[in-house]
Amino acid sequence: MQDALFAAAAAPAVHRRADYQPPAWLVPQVALDFALDPAATRVRARLEVRRNGKAGEPLRLDGDGLTPLAVLVDGAAVNDWRIEDEQLVIPLTGDSHVIETEVEIAPDRNTQLMGLYASGGNLCTQCEAEGFRRITFFPDRPDVLATYRVRMSADKARYPVLLANGDPVASGDNGDGTHWAEWHDPFPKPSYLFALVAGDLACNPGTFTTRSGREVELGIWVREADLAKTDHALHALKLSMAWDERVYGREYDLDVFNIVAVDDFNFGAMENKGLNIFNSRYILADPDTATDYDYDAISTVVAHEYFHNWSGNRVTCRDWFQLSLKEGFTVFRDQGFSADQGSAAVKRIEDVRGLRASQFPEDAGPLAHPVRPESYLEISNFYTSTIYNKGAELIRMMATILGPTRFRAACDLYFDRFDGTAATCEDFVACMEEGGGVDLSRFRLWYSQAGTPRVAASLAHDGGRATLRLAQHVPPTPGQSAKEPMVLPLKIRLFGAETGRPLCAEQLVLLQDASETIVFDGIAERPVLSINRGFSAPVTIESDRTAEDLAFLARHDDDPFARYEAMQQLMLDTLVAGAVEGEADHGAVIAAVADTLDDPTLDRAFVAEAVLLPSESFIGDQLSVVDPDAIFRAREALRADLGRALADRWREIYDANETDRPYEYTPAAKAARRIRNVALGYIAASGDGDAAALAFRQFERADNMTDRQGALSVLVNGESDLRDAALDIFYNRYAGNPLVLDKWFQTQALSTRVDTLAAVRALAEHPDFTLANPNRARSLIGAFAVNQRAFNQADGAGYRFLADQLIALDRLNPQTAAKLLPPLGRWRRFDPARAALMRAELERIVGTAGLSKDLFEQASKSLDG
Repeated sequence: MQDALFAAAAAPAVHRRADYQPPAWLVPQVALDFALDPAATRVRARLEVRRNGKAGEPLRLDGDGLTPLAVLVDGAAVNDWRIEDEQLVIPLTGDSHVIETEVEIAPDRNTQLMGLYASGGNLCTQCEAEGFRRITFFPDRPDVLATYRVRMSADKARYPVLLANGDPVASGDNGDGTHWAEWHDPFPKPSYLFALVAGDLACNPGTFTTRSGREVELGIWVREADLAKTDHALHALKLSMAWDERVYGREYDLDVFNIVAVDDFNFGAMENKGLNIFNSRYILADPDTATDYDYDAISTVVAHEYFHNWSGNRVTCRDWFQLSLKEGFTVFRDQGFSADQGSAAVKRIEDVRGLRASQFPEDAGPLAHPVRPESYLEISNFYTSTIYNKGAELIRMMATILGPTRFRAACDLYFDRFDGTAATCEDFVACMEEGGGVDLSRFRLWYSQAGTPRVAASLAHDGGRATLRLAQHVPPTPGQSAKEPMVLPLKIRLFGAETGRPLCAEQLVLLQDASETIVFDGIAERPVLSINRGFSAPVTIESDRTAEDLAFLARHDDDPFARYEAMQQLMLDTLVAGAVEGEADHGAVIAAVADTLDDPTLDRAFVAEAVLLPSESFIGDQLSVVDPDAIFRAREALRADLGRALADRWREIYDANETDRPYEYTPAAKAARRIRNVALGYIAASGDGDAAALAFRQFERADNMTDRQGALSVLVNGESDLRDAALDIFYNRYAGNPLVLDKWFQTQALSTRVDTLAAVRALAEHPDFTLANPNRARSLIGAFAVNQRAFNQADGAGYRFLADQLIALDRLNPQTAAKLLPPLGRWRRFDPARAALMRAELERIVGTAGLSKDLFEQASKSLDG
């Protein structure tokens, strides 16, 4: 093709929700034919197109990095097509046509890992959000739904397994060393759900019988050597399918469901219809190589991607501004599933801790955006905690307002009404209103207004009456300086300070205005306020409760999350005082922790979470100016005092939870390992002379990765000679396992030692380190960037290191680079010297020639937001 056919590329455009227009052309049916080769794959596409816009409008098909070889309209070659703004433009006069194109792509040179690419000798795809245009020309937007028929041919020895969406139709040999397979997906889907895998893979098979009696063939496809590590994922898939039938009434609809694990993947997993493609991190597990957290994460991600079959696939999103429609709802669903598999209280604690670690800072920083954004430059930058985790909290609040029965009815209405279509967040809320019989007019503000509401709560008691005064405000965020009051469902209960008994039933208060007063009569004794029980609203509570009140709630509250929250707030207040004033009285925290450890009625898994100190980053979020050094000193001082003051208890807990039984993945066994590793951490913090030897003993004797990595983390943070010995043993044992080596890199990047930056620089030059693999990049660079002490060195060396790595990574994989930038964007939260150093690195990134729009958008917003 002559260069004259290609118009000059335009500057990256800003996409705005207000500019949405329905597609000018629909594509009801697609047939794809792949001649697969890692260096030169030929893709022939046959599109049946139907006009959906005004007459005379040409057909515009998105493309990125494609070499066009042929264009046919209704069977005849045409030459009046052109490439304009990365689109193939074809003039068409009629209302329906058959378009055929042929292109060539090079999967083995696709380092962006979007479209069709090579990973570990196999070929696979990732098309969300806009990767399909890197495979063939197509209107690559989520509101164009088509049925797909796919034919693949490939070298049989190199790629003996050929998988695609839907159900298998036929397969055979070509007689020349290649073979072919055909698949058909009868359910209309957007192009971002297309999937293809070709490789030398082994299958762990299974079956699931649906509630209507259909038998579904299940398969987990991995390298032969990894087959034994797939049983947990297969079990989680079966549990997920049964749970979705029981809780939401959703049955699987195809005859097969396949999952393929690959080592190179930008995300955790992808819900492609009938063919999920997973980061191997979220499939492979055995006791020797995976922690309890890994097992939990596999269950959650397998469930999440399976649940997308209805909340994302059967009902998809109209445009990418509606991304939370599928992701927020599906996160809420996977959280419910995970809560039902073990401790619901611990699961809620984990979810809120994650929200506060990622989404709350996002809402308070330059990258803040509503759950339904108004504009974007690069959509991949909006796969954020706000879209996923805060989006899930919006669903949870509506479920709380409606109650279980009405919420289920509203979900049924949503699925039935929009099955096979592309819907919006407004469509979902309207179904909640209609199915639940409620008015959510004011609640809709949650979708358009960014920021984390702050609620001031003050409780007064006079005679037999208690008066609760609530006031809310939402801090300004970029582009939204004036804020309106939000609808906040707050679960509240009062407890008697003298008796420790509840003084009233739990109440659901809907705070809708800037302030509200609630009166409780018949309250004879001084009440203590338990508020936002179960974390019923994603807000920050500012109350007048004293340290004594918080300690009381940590002992007596009957809501597990509120009990945990009281302990965390007591710790947080103490740590903030220590960071600001240089010292603080630790007595109340020590007493509260002792009471929690001594309470035989509490689940050990809950105790382990309750006695952990808030993170350094969360402490920093409470300060007007973050002082990393002061925070580190305050937190280490409290850890040391807790370790020393409760030394006997930590030893007792550590010894009592040791076992000679083989590894079990059960709630009780997980809780024992968790509390034992927490105890080991406090023993080390106390400064006891045998702490390193104790950790090394656990490291050597461990029959599971949870205990081995728990001990290694303690050793890596210390100064003992056993530290290097343990790191060497760990590396030599797992040198051939990429996922475990990620843990080796990450553990060192998170070390609290003063020489961590030097160690990370050296690790970046290690033969096993590469920026080309997203897991490896995240394990070292991503982990280091959240290490508050090491990253925020006063000389700015940590900032320079991160910027250097991001610039290099951007040349390979812009999506992953952009995801690792946010720690630099929080420069306004720091002292002027650090802020200037961070800003300088952001300016250097923005000024880099050839920067991707992914990284440019994140860096420029971080400077200007």
